Amino acid sequence: MEKETVRAWLEEREELLLSPYATKSSASRGREIPLFPSPMRSEFQRDRDRITHCQSFRRLMYKTQVFLAPVGDHYRTRLTHTLEVAQIARTMARALRLNEDLTEAAALGHDLGHTPFGHAGEAALQECYDPSFAHYEQSRRVVERLEKDGLGLNLTWEVRDAIANHTGSCMAATPEGLLIKYADRIAYINHDIDDACRAGILRREDIPADICGVLGDTHSRRINTMITSVVRASQNTANITMTEEVQEATDRLRTFLFERVYRNPVAKAEEAKSKTLVFTLFEYYVKNPDRMPALYRRFMEEGESRERCAADFISGMTDRYAIETYSELYVPRVWRGLHE
Repeated sequence: MEKETVRAWLEEREELLLSPYATKSSASRGREIPLFPSPMRSEFQRDRDRITHCQSFRRLMYKTQVFLAPVGDHYRTRLTHTLEVAQIARTMARALRLNEDLTEAAALGHDLGHTPFGHAGEAALQECYDPSFAHYEQSRRVVERLEKDGLGLNLTWEVRDAIANHTGSCMAATPEGLLIKYADRIAYINHDIDDACRAGILRREDIPADICGVLGDTHSRRINTMITSVVRASQNTANITMTEEVQEATDRLRTFLFERVYRNPVAKAEEAKSKTLVFTLFEYYVKNPDRMPALYRRFMEEGESRERCAADFISGMTDRYAIETYSELYVPRVWRGLHE
């Protein structure tokens, strides 16, 4: 097959194989800056590749999921969470004959704007910067404004919409975007149970029996039940949902995790310290904007506020970079003489 025919073949295959409710790459609303079409990839494949090669994606490796700086190699990070979301989302998209490339791109980009220290960092910026600060809006800002030295990734409208509307009451405009909301919840509910058991703050037998009776009593069974429920309830429609019984059990399991894990004093032991660290860094950079990297100084010259730039800089930090920066600024170094 000649190179120049590959994208056309991919688009033709979408028309033949995908559901009538699926989002076709040839029908994308496009990018803010138009690009000449790739001869080898669909528009959503290009977005997926742009996300996986960007710096913000690599930094997810060192950002907290639930447990701050855990001692152990097997706890989830924001990156492994993202990969699990992408895997679950693609499984559901394939079963529903939706666009897997759009689904995967949105899943890989959905948490790019997450702060260091997980939701504790997000809550800290809500307190010291803006009550409306939200990681999903920050994720869109990353791909539209902050990446590539201020140029952004110039993603398609559909991927940006899915990234910005993957949680809470937000509703994406495409069925693929709606899938991300379910994939995100399925992933974090189940891997957080796994991590909490590893940390010793939860036992699998602590999960209420009536919930296990519906969802299953193992990690794989719960995920399979939830995925199957979404697929069964969402066949032949653009509306993505769960079957009623599984949705109700999933909601109760999430409430149980908030009570036993997310608000657990062991899991949250360092949260107050991490929030204080974010408060302190934010105050420092607002008072000393010249100490921020050149990108944010340029944004200020273009009219962005010091507070906005400080929030952008801090939200992009990894846990360890934030800790190292704080230590460099505020923790005295041990002085050693030349002739000890």
